[in-house]
Amino acid sequence: MSPVLAGVLQLLALIAALALAYVPLGDYMAKVYSSDKHWRVEKWIYKGIGANPNTEMRWPAYLRGVLAFSAVGVLFLYLLQRLQGHLPGSLGFAAIDPDQAFNTAASFVSNTNWQSYYGEQAMGHVVQTGGLAVQNFVSAAVGIAVAVALVRGFSRSRTGELGNFWADLVRGTIRILLPLSVVAAIVLVACGAIQNFSGIHSVGQFMGGSQQWNGGAVASQEAIKEIGTNGGGYFNANSAHPFENPTPISNLFEIFLLLVIPFALTRTFGRMVGSLKQGYAILATMATIWLGFIALMMWTEFAHHGPAFQIAGGAMEGKENRFGVGASSIFAVSTTLTSTGAVNSFHSSFTGLGGGITILGMQLGEIAPGGTGSGLYGMLIMAIIAVFIAGLMVGRTPEYLGKKIGTREIKFAACYILITPALVLVFTAAAMALPTPGHSMTNSGAHGFSEILYAYSSGANNNGSAFAGLNADTQWFNSTIGIAMLLGRFLPMVFVLALAGSLAEQKPVPATAGTLRTEKPLFTGLLVGAILIITGLTYFPALALGPLAEGLAS
Repeated sequence: MSPVLAGVLQLLALIAALALAYVPLGDYMAKVYSSDKHWRVEKWIYKGIGANPNTEMRWPAYLRGVLAFSAVGVLFLYLLQRLQGHLPGSLGFAAIDPDQAFNTAASFVSNTNWQSYYGEQAMGHVVQTGGLAVQNFVSAAVGIAVAVALVRGFSRSRTGELGNFWADLVRGTIRILLPLSVVAAIVLVACGAIQNFSGIHSVGQFMGGSQQWNGGAVASQEAIKEIGTNGGGYFNANSAHPFENPTPISNLFEIFLLLVIPFALTRTFGRMVGSLKQGYAILATMATIWLGFIALMMWTEFAHHGPAFQIAGGAMEGKENRFGVGASSIFAVSTTLTSTGAVNSFHSSFTGLGGGITILGMQLGEIAPGGTGSGLYGMLIMAIIAVFIAGLMVGRTPEYLGKKIGTREIKFAACYILITPALVLVFTAAAMALPTPGHSMTNSGAHGFSEILYAYSSGANNNGSAFAGLNADTQWFNSTIGIAMLLGRFLPMVFVLALAGSLAEQKPVPATAGTLRTEKPLFTGLLVGAILIITGLTYFPALALGPLAEGLAS
């Protein structure tokens, strides 16, 4: 079987699995966030934190809950790392340096999971399981909660109430993320991923010395890192490590895990707004971009421009032999079009254009299908922009799902789409202009610039994957990427929730003959075009200096 055919068959199997899970998971999540009943364990949690889950919140109160909970998470995780040397199960590892502890705390709380450290050489069992794994659950639940609040803004009228943040947070964790992760962890263990709390031990003899490995609760953390589109890895090699991702079957299963909730949330959206066709339109937009990027990536990575590529069956540098070019291409596109950040290959070793595709995938805002929750609310913001553009073209007041998109709403949407590019471009420019940050680049020229651009695109978009080749464990990169991750996560949420509150206060507008049919393929095409044009105009100059220049020169 040719490598190309193998890649295509894996893609078809992945699509079939996602299609089978789409309806039941999407409907189940809609029921979770629409139910007025609380499980007993949830009541215990509410009592413990002193929250009343039946109290409806307006958007400022909902936002305060998001920010307060996340701030406590950053502080707790920072202190846990700084005190690691005094904790049991530390495996003898010392406390994490202040700048790296800040970077890691900001990373995991913001659902980014960018890592400037070697996991197996820095973090003990307590920090890994009691700190990082816990944030994998709750940071993903926060993203889904904000997305559900925006959906309620569309579905409700004449009220500014968006639900209860604490109820949404607990339900997302207990009813959705936890059960899925238990099942996924069992499957990964069956595939060969490790799950233990063993210490450091020697494995074999290599070049006159032994190789040191430590165990850990890898399968369980791997499950939630993919399901919650968190990313990161127990080991530095991430999902290329055989303890995390042992076989081609586990590799395809991990891709399925990181895509299943973001895609299924479009079904949840359709259920909650009372129109499944609206959910299908958003799904079609996400799927079109995702499949288009996979086709482009496979084309660039399978292109044979020399004897080495012909013998290897594609650009195999930096890729695992057990996965090959096809599976690595699907993984790379899926992880950068979601906010996952897990990698099963080194993106720096992709072809120039292939590396550019991974960067562009993040710069789209990770909305195809995006992260758990963040992908849905990011796509809905782009839908509002597309409706506004269509309204300008025909001279009508734009409407979406029966809500007018007026001056206030479009300002919130515009601020949302401007924040992340500003963070990426400003920090990239500063790193290239100052003398010290450039010393962290392994390569010079266009590829070196791509390393810097990728790092800040990954951080500000809350992706967390690394291009490889950049030494990010410096005070400059730990601090600036940490700031980019926090601002890139929580500033957009301010405008999402403000927009949700504004929409919920409106009176529904009845559809007329002149209303744009946002459930039709025409709108899907308009939305895809708006996403690509807005992103292209924003990032094209930077991409031209990096991956495009490298790709055209090769």
